[in-house]
Amino acid sequence: MGLATLDSYSQYLRPTRALLLQLVSPLYFIAEAPYAVANNLNESLTSRENLLAQLQRQRQQLLTLSHTAQRYQTLKADNDRMRALLGSKEKLPGTVLIAEIVSVRSTPSAHQVVIDKGALDGLQVGQAVLDAQGLFGQLVEVGHSTSRVLLLIDKDHAVPVQVTRNGARSIAGGTGSRDSLVLENVPVSMDISVGDLLETSGLGGRFPVGYPVGEVISVILDATSVFAEVAVRPLARTNQSRFLLVVFTAEQARAARSEGES
Repeated sequence: MGLATLDSYSQYLRPTRALLLQLVSPLYFIAEAPYAVANNLNESLTSRENLLAQLQRQRQQLLTLSHTAQRYQTLKADNDRMRALLGSKEKLPGTVLIAEIVSVRSTPSAHQVVIDKGALDGLQVGQAVLDAQGLFGQLVEVGHSTSRVLLLIDKDHAVPVQVTRNGARSIAGGTGSRDSLVLENVPVSMDISVGDLLETSGLGGRFPVGYPVGEVISVILDATSVFAEVAVRPLARTNQSRFLLVVFTAEQARAARSEGES
């Protein structure tokens, strides 16, 4: 068959081939559809996995940043408390030692904490303990490297005080409440008013004179009693303070030095 005849024959079959291709095309599409859907699904799953992985990484980064921010706030708060404590240290006579609360032992009837200093640091039973605002309590037990502090709000704690304004003296006793002390046996004739500040009087030899103790918040006079009911708000932050000052009198400081040298 010649080339002219073959070309003529091809020209003659072209419409038929086009028609057959048109008829077969949907079949190709149907046959390829599962593969196309599978490819699209794989791409979709891969994209979803990538997004989930990225989201997980972002969550971890956010958690890390949150931890860093919280730690910064904690360090800043500790720094502020130490600054306040050192500021109060400058106002005190004698020697002081900074201690940190490591344990709290509080019940409805008792309020005590344990600090991280003890006999190795020269501490002795009876020493006054302060926070940045005022008298916190006193040492009632001294161990090798820790000590127990009885808070001034404890029912078993009492401290001789005087009114800063006029020197009138009394005894401030704990009530078991964190925000209230009482003055014992205050005569109705005593010059004391709401807002008066109280400080240690130094009587009894346990607490040196001049440590802030509290502020008078109420004075109730009863016509049937010779004593007034006086309530006092302690200045120390007994449920917030973390760092404390243990105060050494001159005698206690000398005794601590001599024990350290021996």
